[in-house]
Amino acid sequence: MKIKDVISALDGFAPLPLQEDYDNAGLQVGLTEVEVSGALLCLEATEEIVAEASEKGCNLIVTHHPLIFHKLGQVTDANYVQRTVMKAIQQGITIVSMHTNLDSAEGGVNYMMARRLEMDMSTIKLLGEHEVNGVKGGLGIVGEFSEAMSAKDFIEKVKETFGVKCAMTNELLRRPIKRIGICGGAGSFMLQQAAEAKADAFLTGEMHYHEYFGHEQEIQIVVIGHYESEQYTINLLEEIINQQCPEVKTYKTGIITNPIKYY
Repeated sequence: MKIKDVISALDGFAPLPLQEDYDNAGLQVGLTEVEVSGALLCLEATEEIVAEASEKGCNLIVTHHPLIFHKLGQVTDANYVQRTVMKAIQQGITIVSMHTNLDSAEGGVNYMMARRLEMDMSTIKLLGEHEVNGVKGGLGIVGEFSEAMSAKDFIEKVKETFGVKCAMTNELLRRPIKRIGICGGAGSFMLQQAAEAKADAFLTGEMHYHEYFGHEQEIQIVVIGHYESEQYTINLLEEIINQQCPEVKTYKTGIITNPIKYY
């Protein structure tokens, strides 16, 4: 199986036309006509990730966040992006990214978050639904738990599910929580749509300070960190490739690429 066949399988699940205008998902570095020796799955490509792929005998790296997000004026050792590009080329490793197209796809990043939370998947609907070339997408979702719970219990469930020691929230909601809006990563722009969809709570990775104001007792905001919210995207990539390209060996990275540290 060639690398282009794996890319085709990924694109079949989350078509590139679903990506946002500002994004740069898809092929980042390398060749696609070569046979795939293995695929390393991660949130982002770094020099350490390239070294890990080489050690595992993988000539394909599949990331969530694009390595090349802004135009490169040169490829030198000036920063980690350029160094990673150089090392990938030197090692004969191809890098492919599935970013906002995977965020928007039905069954994508937000659905994986809902699955990890053990929500009732039959209730899940897209937020901000749109259609591109006949394919439905939406950068957020809304759905329900089978049973309601208190705000405190919901926050504790989120913390346990995503392995975080603390979460940023607004004041505790004084009514039961059952209906949840979700947008992984920097998803604060979906807060209002979640509220309009009658969600009791909204879960995301990032929000600005002033965005917490004005929603007291309207909706429970829970923010857990960008990396933390999207960490299970690696599992989703593994599922897609294993189902569509079962002969391809996949490896989940052992490197935590989150640049944010907590003390």
